Amino acid sequence: MTKRKQSAAEALEGVKSGDTILVGGFGLIGAPLTLIEELTEKDVSGLTIVSNNLGESGKGLGKLLNQGKIKKGIGSYFTSNRDVGDKYQAGEIELELLPQGTLAESIRAGGAGLGGYYTTTGVGTALAEGKEEREIDGVPYIFEKAIRGDVALIRAHKADTLGNLVYYKTARNFNPLMATAAKIVIVEVDEIVEPGELNPEEVVTPHLFVDAIIEAKQVLTKEGVVSV
Repeated sequence: MTKRKQSAAEALEGVKSGDTILVGGFGLIGAPLTLIEELTEKDVSGLTIVSNNLGESGKGLGKLLNQGKIKKGIGSYFTSNRDVGDKYQAGEIELELLPQGTLAESIRAGGAGLGGYYTTTGVGTALAEGKEEREIDGVPYIFEKAIRGDVALIRAHKADTLGNLVYYKTARNFNPLMATAAKIVIVEVDEIVEPGELNPEEVVTPHLFVDAIIEAKQVLTKEGVVSV
């Protein structure tokens, strides 16, 4: 019954070119850095990455970006990595900008099995261009499609071998939502324990959403990203 894998390479065996991949994190906080690093070693291309941002220059998803493996980015804060703007201006990447709350709700909707939802956020702006608009009770709304992925790469603090997940403070960010909205969910954690060792009141993501778990080999510290 264990979902523990011996390496990131083993965990990522099912990832292929052209996949839509949901990647947790806010900047590098709560990002699955070990899995991202392994993805840079994998022979894949044409990826669509759904993440709040595309890492930092040469770090996290920024490294994958510089390899040219990302075809399209869907997120809300691309300016954390100046390389994204350069590649967009050069026509090397497509970008879809969503307000941060819209990004979160679209992923939540995907995980809940919804086709999409109506929101007032973005009405009357460039972000509404090409989207369905309707009036509800005298208020204009735009339609936002739900987001689902082929794969989700997420970061948690602890897991048991069944795949129940506990998160650490704000490193939780988009990770629990993404765990519900992908066909395959791959997780890296600081520690893997036996069933029964986690406080059930602290479990945020139940094991039924998780397909594979590895222990993190790259972590974010005050000194930056380090190997452990």
